Amino acid sequence: MARIVVIGAGLGAMAAAARLAVAGHRVTVYEQGATYGGAVGRFARDGFAFDTGPGLLHLPAVYRDLFVKTGKEPLEECVALTQVDPAARHVFADGTRVDLPNASRAGTVAALDAALGAGAGERWGDFLTRAREAWDRTRRPLLEEPQPADPAPLAREPYPAPKAGLLRRPTRTLAQVGARELRDPRLAALLDAYAWAYGFDPADAPASAAVLPYMEQTFGSWYVAGGLRALADAVYERCRKRRVEFVFDTPVVDVLEKDGRAVGVCLDGGEEVAADHVVSGAPVPALYRDQVVEWERGEDWPRHQVLGTGRVTVCLALRGAREADAVHRTVVHAEGGRPTVTVLRPDDPALRPDADHESVTVTATVRTTPGQEWEAFADRMVEAAGQAVPGLRDRLLWRHVRTPEDVWRDTGAAEVPGPALAGAGGRLLPAANRSPLPGLYFAGGWSHPGGGLAHAGMSGALVAGLIVEGADFRGSQ
Repeated sequence: MARIVVIGAGLGAMAAAARLAVAGHRVTVYEQGATYGGAVGRFARDGFAFDTGPGLLHLPAVYRDLFVKTGKEPLEECVALTQVDPAARHVFADGTRVDLPNASRAGTVAALDAALGAGAGERWGDFLTRAREAWDRTRRPLLEEPQPADPAPLAREPYPAPKAGLLRRPTRTLAQVGARELRDPRLAALLDAYAWAYGFDPADAPASAAVLPYMEQTFGSWYVAGGLRALADAVYERCRKRRVEFVFDTPVVDVLEKDGRAVGVCLDGGEEVAADHVVSGAPVPALYRDQVVEWERGEDWPRHQVLGTGRVTVCLALRGAREADAVHRTVVHAEGGRPTVTVLRPDDPALRPDADHESVTVTATVRTTPGQEWEAFADRMVEAAGQAVPGLRDRLLWRHVRTPEDVWRDTGAAEVPGPALAGAGGRLLPAANRSPLPGLYFAGGWSHPGGGLAHAGMSGALVAGLIVEGADFRGSQ
């Protein structure tokens, strides 16, 4: 039985902790904050409750596998999952609206043809065919296996060029894919919205980011009753049942090293804790400088994936009941200086004081720039959200704005961590799970295979596999 210290109590770190505990190891989690969940947070006031991180779950199979491998109760006995249908309503700048069904390619093609004109659905369908090629080429090395020692092959663009006419020219960015292949500003805006949702600016995201809409439209979008925070609660409880120990309000300030190996951690206040393995599920200041970019230990250490984007969340407490034909998710695309926003309106009694009120969450991904006036930006977000929520201004009781600075304070990282993407010369590959320092491993959205709830859960599985099986581990089967 090994002694294992896990730094941080985010979803990826807890996924690793539960798997390691089941394997017979003694696991202790040190979390700098007062609670678990990392970016999967909750804001509550006056009987209203809001998810302050992700609002929907994609690839729920990742957490089904976690619960199967760590206990008797499957995921669906611990949380209630429902598919969101329609997956999203899109409101474009010209006023066009389209509802896209959940996990139905044929339904999506038909809906786009009906709303945007004949041929729009076919172009989107052809794009998804090419996106599937990119997915098939990268799924295993980017999601199911530890990052290879030589990641150079993943630096090459996997998205195939169309095989006809002038479109044979290579498309290096997702924005180029939209302009050249979709040939409708509304379809291009639809594609862009998927990139922004994951923290990528389509103007410099590689064409391989096409896997993001393919993933969502193929495997579907799911809502967890009680909000995504309920998933964090369930993972935490699973860890506790496996006798994982949690120590909150206790920052880790350094990883101890002896004879070229990680041998423990140093806590804030100077206490040293010995360990056979250390799993860093959160950025540790002593491991790198300037909080986000350059590793302190030398050029042989990996770089953090740097996107330069953050997320603004506006929680809206509304009087009046949610209308009967409201949809769960609406994406209102940018228009006239207003940002593209995602409006989440879950029909969930757990998130509102009573049936005569509604909790609404509005999010936008932004370039993080010093001196941003967040309240003014939130005004524009709420204005855009009015296209998704009838009578929003008159119904508004109060709002709460959560900025990238708030995320930094609570999680140690202000950026939106993006999923690992091939192409782009390898710059969008996050840190590998096995660090150059033996005995130290990385889990969570800042490490392979990158950000997002599903990807974080995969990172926990990969780290546990590396520790339990060692050099023989080749990934999930």
